[in-house]
Amino acid sequence: MEATHSPRPHLPVPMKKETRLLHAGRHPERYHGAVNVPVFRASTILLPSVAAMESGGRSLFEGVRYGRFGTPTTFALEDTVAELEGGARCVATSSGLAAISGALMAFLKCGDHLLMTDSAYAPTRKFCDEVLAGLGIETTYYDPLIGGDIAALIRPNTRVVFTESPGSLTFEVQDIPAIAAAAHAAGAIVMIDNTWGVLHFQPFEKGADISIQAATKYIVGHADAMLGTITTATEALWLKVKSSVAAFGHSPGTEEMYLGLRGLRTLPVRLAHHGATALALTRWLEARPEVDRVLYPALESDPGHALWKRDFGGACGLFGVILKPASKAAVDAMLDGYEHFKLGFSWGGFESLVIPTGGHSIHRTATRWQPAGPSLRFHAGLEAVEDLIADLERGFERLTAIG
Repeated sequence: MEATHSPRPHLPVPMKKETRLLHAGRHPERYHGAVNVPVFRASTILLPSVAAMESGGRSLFEGVRYGRFGTPTTFALEDTVAELEGGARCVATSSGLAAISGALMAFLKCGDHLLMTDSAYAPTRKFCDEVLAGLGIETTYYDPLIGGDIAALIRPNTRVVFTESPGSLTFEVQDIPAIAAAAHAAGAIVMIDNTWGVLHFQPFEKGADISIQAATKYIVGHADAMLGTITTATEALWLKVKSSVAAFGHSPGTEEMYLGLRGLRTLPVRLAHHGATALALTRWLEARPEVDRVLYPALESDPGHALWKRDFGGACGLFGVILKPASKAAVDAMLDGYEHFKLGFSWGGFESLVIPTGGHSIHRTATRWQPAGPSLRFHAGLEAVEDLIADLERGFERLTAIG
């Protein structure tokens, strides 16, 4: 079996994305005709000579030299994700948060300044406020809807502008091209948490330099593995990220990488169902008297719909709901009694989920978040939409029975 690896070759064109995802990272001729890349369980790698052992620098990350730096299973996953997002190369990590922290640490040092969207994933905010602050790196939170006006917040020591579009709890769609233009004019790089966009947002076409995904979500797709990815626009950015991630010891498990590859092959089919179901549910929810607002950019009524329509090729199954004022007891009764929408963190698996997002779940320092009533986040799974609507309807009956 061949154990070398170099920058991924681009697949022949024309070829639709769904087809590219089936072929990317696969080399049956290397593995006795096996359709899927095998799981390589390896720590020690035997090298052919002292010269090979003493080679360092970039060659540490080319070929198979040590399990932590990657195996053919790792490379297959990374090549496929790079193909998915249209980037140069990808680095796999052990979780989405490891991808976020690994990417930030590759470009920030003591005395640097970071611009972070105020709608960021809560663990991202915690990492900035506790870890980065402790290292002498200052974070300024900005209004996610700022667009090109972010130029006024960029300082001479601003190294990174971090975006998340849409926000994973409040679903603001950011104007990534405008933000990227302002950042690049000032010499800063742009990172995006692209977990919601996954297949439908092409980050590098819109100006991002680094795209991060919690592959735990839709890429794995079955709620059974933790995984993260960092994809870069250029080879030089990849080497900087790879060197930093390796220095911190990040290394995803072999089984997890295989499960990520498995999920990637069926991603377009699953996402189509998730998105269609979410659109049907959100349209049904908009008409309910118990609902104040539905937060889903694919809806025509959503404030971010125009940007979503311009920049995205589709939508996933994650959306928010703001209820009209109701007691906590009533909301708890509604949530506790669901048959299909189970209470659980994360999303992107085959199952439908719900969490309450009020109270301390949503943090803001640059903007204000004042919903009219209790807020919730739903993930539309792969169940039949009729069963999910019936589940929601019974939930509203419980809600109104208590008030």
